[in-house]
Amino acid sequence: MKAISYSRYGGAEVLEYGDRPDPKVGPDSVLVKVRAAAVNPVDWKVREGYMDPVLEPVFPVVPGWDVSGVVVQPGVSVPEFAVGDEVMGYAREDFLSRGTFAEYVAAPVRTLARKPRNLSFEEAAGLPLCGLTAYQTLVRALEVRAGDTVLVHAAAGGVGSLAVQLAKHLGARVIGTASERNHSYLRELGAEPVEYGDGLVDRVRALAPDGVTAAFDTVGGDALRASAELLAPEGRLASIASGEVIGLGGHYLFVRPDQADLRELADLAEQGVLSVHVDATFPLERAADAHRLSEEGRTRGKIVVTVDWE
Repeated sequence: MKAISYSRYGGAEVLEYGDRPDPKVGPDSVLVKVRAAAVNPVDWKVREGYMDPVLEPVFPVVPGWDVSGVVVQPGVSVPEFAVGDEVMGYAREDFLSRGTFAEYVAAPVRTLARKPRNLSFEEAAGLPLCGLTAYQTLVRALEVRAGDTVLVHAAAGGVGSLAVQLAKHLGARVIGTASERNHSYLRELGAEPVEYGDGLVDRVRALAPDGVTAAFDTVGGDALRASAELLAPEGRLASIASGEVIGLGGHYLFVRPDQADLRELADLAEQGVLSVHVDATFPLERAADAHRLSEEGRTRGKIVVTVDWE
């Protein structure tokens, strides 16, 4: 099969397009013909070696965790899926090797769910990692409920845009940080936009004088510390960007594959609660360009790599 791989940590230049062996299908795996694979900031951070202390690389590594595609072969102990089923998944394992930037991926069944019928393959590929991150943070860590005022940082990005939609669905008022160019987009999603950077605390206080009841940090640093300052009494704080949040009395969350949560996301997408904005697409052979664009940190929604089967 054709795939993207890298044999050492480094910049986008280490990504190579070429032939790799077809994946073997284990008893609890599902062979998926990949139609699209989304790019996430963690992909290039992993590629540069930042996750080496916790994820063992088996070089050459095929990058990518998000995927959408069609089932080719279910493993012998997988009754959940059949040949021809359209699926999406967050195909992360506890080591680096068998990623989704390829024509085929053998994904653990626990990482997959059916693809929402109303989403394209490109849109569906952008839902799993970011959707699970938003869902697990808002529902489990922050316990967002009707009447909350929720602050979401980088609200126009992949995680942030889904967090805005989920928080609104849960009945919360949402304030989202973003650059001025994304404020109209945030209003369309249902958030009240504020410019990030210096003066953020004052700008949020102008909208919520009593503070926010929940804050979702996706940035770390000054944004995290501002979030703690903006909490109302008994307010809840969670971060996916920095363990510093624990010292501030909040929760640190690293997303995990969860089939039940993925099914819930698929249901919400089919109900029209969740949509995925695809900002840019690249063919598989240009995955390095997709990584470079992600590294710029200005993406609205998702960047997606596509596999052409026509």
